[in-house]
Amino acid sequence: MKYAIQYLLALMLLVFSTLISWYEGSMIRDVPWEWKYTAFFSKTFNGEVTDNSEISQLDHFIYAAKFYPMYPILILLSLSYILILSGYLLLKNNIKELTVFLSAISVIYVFFGITIFSSPTVGGKYFTFIFLFMGGINLALATLFFFKMRKGVKKIGSFIFFT
Repeated sequence: MKYAIQYLLALMLLVFSTLISWYEGSMIRDVPWEWKYTAFFSKTFNGEVTDNSEISQLDHFIYAAKFYPMYPILILLSLSYILILSGYLLLKNNIKELTVFLSAISVIYVFFGITIFSSPTVGGKYFTFIFLFMGGINLALATLFFFKMRKGVKKIGSFIFFT
């Protein structure tokens, strides 16, 4: 039950922040000079974008992440929480696999952080920090579990998440 509540809260935050991000990102339709740099999905699906009706809904999220990053960051955090909670629940009986899972997530976050490091936008700077911070948190947790594993602990109890 305690994990169901955590999933429900994270899912509610995900839905809420997704809707707000989608709305904020719809401003891309009114900024034609930004289409060249932000309408990635529209260019991929339709070729060159010449009219605002050709803008993909997915490009709304890119625009929101670049210029209004608060709700896209909440999307990232809620998705990350759901992913890590799921991994914890599936792997809590095998600390070695949980350590590998958290290490892999850490590497992915750090890769994303380094990839967008040189972004000139406000959102790019915030996302760089968030990705690197989340990578560090996951690496710290993986290291903690690694040392628990070295001590001979095979299973962990409710360690990270609220009990």
